[in-house]
Amino acid sequence: MARSVPRRTPLLLIAAAGTGALLAPQTAQAAAPRPADPVAAIERAAHPLRSTDPGGSTKDLRPLGRMVGGASVVGLGEATHGSHEFFTMKERVFRHLVEEKGFTTFAQEVSWTTGLRFDAYVRGGKGDVRALVHHELAKTPWDTEEYVHLLRWMRAYNDKHPERPLRFMGDDLNYPEQGVELFDGVRDYVRAHEPDLLPRIDELYAPLRRLTDGDTYMGRPLAERKALAKKATAAYDLLKKHRPAEQDGAFELALHHARSIAQTGDTFAFPLDTAEGRKDAMLYRDRLMADNTAWWQRYTGGKVFLSAHNAHVAYESYDPRYPKMQGAFLRDRLGKRYASIGFTFNQGSFMAQGEDDETWKAIPVGPATRGMNEYTLDKVRLDDYFVDMRKLPADTRKWLSTARVTRSIGSGWPDGPYKIRLAPSHDILIHLHEVTAAHRQSH
Repeated sequence: MARSVPRRTPLLLIAAAGTGALLAPQTAQAAAPRPADPVAAIERAAHPLRSTDPGGSTKDLRPLGRMVGGASVVGLGEATHGSHEFFTMKERVFRHLVEEKGFTTFAQEVSWTTGLRFDAYVRGGKGDVRALVHHELAKTPWDTEEYVHLLRWMRAYNDKHPERPLRFMGDDLNYPEQGVELFDGVRDYVRAHEPDLLPRIDELYAPLRRLTDGDTYMGRPLAERKALAKKATAAYDLLKKHRPAEQDGAFELALHHARSIAQTGDTFAFPLDTAEGRKDAMLYRDRLMADNTAWWQRYTGGKVFLSAHNAHVAYESYDPRYPKMQGAFLRDRLGKRYASIGFTFNQGSFMAQGEDDETWKAIPVGPATRGMNEYTLDKVRLDDYFVDMRKLPADTRKWLSTARVTRSIGSGWPDGPYKIRLAPSHDILIHLHEVTAAHRQSH
């Protein structure tokens, strides 16, 4: 929505404020050079958003479609995990990319297991979507009405377009649950195509089948977790050695089930009770999410919309606990076929958990303060807008490439502050003036 100009002091007066220009006439030769005004440059390049709600015309998003160009994977972040407008805007952008750019997959930083279950639902599977979302996402920020709305829309779209169904994909390790359908998927393929391998596969997977709950798994001693990881990797390697001579989709899917089990085992085998172990695990996690997303894009041959936190779709990390992000790995693998879009917001609220309380609560935050990236971005005379940071003037890109305090909030609160370089982190930026807390399902 465009702001009415009287709401803010005109840009020329903002630029003049504090310079003394209105108090003491100066000649052009005597005036000290001023740094370029990033607000004016961003405003000239910004495109207003008609709405953050899905539905209705998406003509205002056509410039965004041109910005992502021929990318086969587009990552759209979120500055909080728990704000309504971030997720409704994701659905809106996804719809546009589906209808205008031929995208077919919504990928999310949820487990491969959860992705399979959501994918089955959107393609016509049985079950109540609210119960499904709650079962899969109760421990996450996304057990929300917004997520239910997205899945319902995907299913309705597929009902109308059976010739070109949308898919849902989870690119993360298997937490909070490693579904038995992964083990069954490997076993069914082996029984049908490589029956001689079945006894060994069953032997390797037997102890893993008994630890499908992620918290129980991580509670086992480190030595046991390492031994389980070796079994999972051995099963994956055994199946991989029997790749058919010709391309076989059934084999590739079974192999990915085995790969996902191995990735989960490897992640849980890090010493997660140490800072260095957690750091190594997070590096491994971002790499596996990128690997899985790139694999899915090759496997399906379609274009992928990737939903994750700003940090995970970004090209660089601002937090030493996360050495390299999924976005950087995707850029390594896909080059310019990956595009990253980040979110910022000026004020509002979000759902998060407290430090010592697992209850999800709406947390309010006031307007951004001087020195924050959002403080300057919100001076643009549009409430909600997007801008291609790659196309901004060099001095504006330089300004956006300076690390400044920026809101980046995960599942818990408080979180931050963090100093973030926006332009090196994302290709495109969406700025919202105000956000509200997401609506968690009531049960």
